[in-house]
Amino acid sequence: MADIQQVDEGAGPERDAKGARRTAKLAQQISSFAQAHGGAEGQIAYLGQKGARIVLVGEDGEWGDLVAPTHAVAEQAVKQSGITVHEDFDAEFANKVRTGPYEWTRMAGIQVGGPRNT
Repeated sequence: MADIQQVDEGAGPERDAKGARRTAKLAQQISSFAQAHGGAEGQIAYLGQKGARIVLVGEDGEWGDLVAPTHAVAEQAVKQSGITVHEDFDAEFANKVRTGPYEWTRMAGIQVGGPRNT
């Protein structure tokens, strides 16, 4: 019988380098958002196997989000970018978000029979 060796495809230098590149790219995107909006704050939300969502809110009220492959990558990216990170998306943080007609129309369309989202 031949010896069977199990290989862990989730580890190794290639995987580490890919993770570092992904972290650096996310950090750059976060920094660019912050620069374009007079600064930014964020919050990381766990998405299960899909990773983590980084919600960004600019000082001008504009908002956006990014998805990281893991929670650890998201944490490293926000740390590298230097933004303030909130533990929760609480009322004080949520009040900084400025929504416009698009968001209200979209939310109304989903909730109370407004325009379709197609």
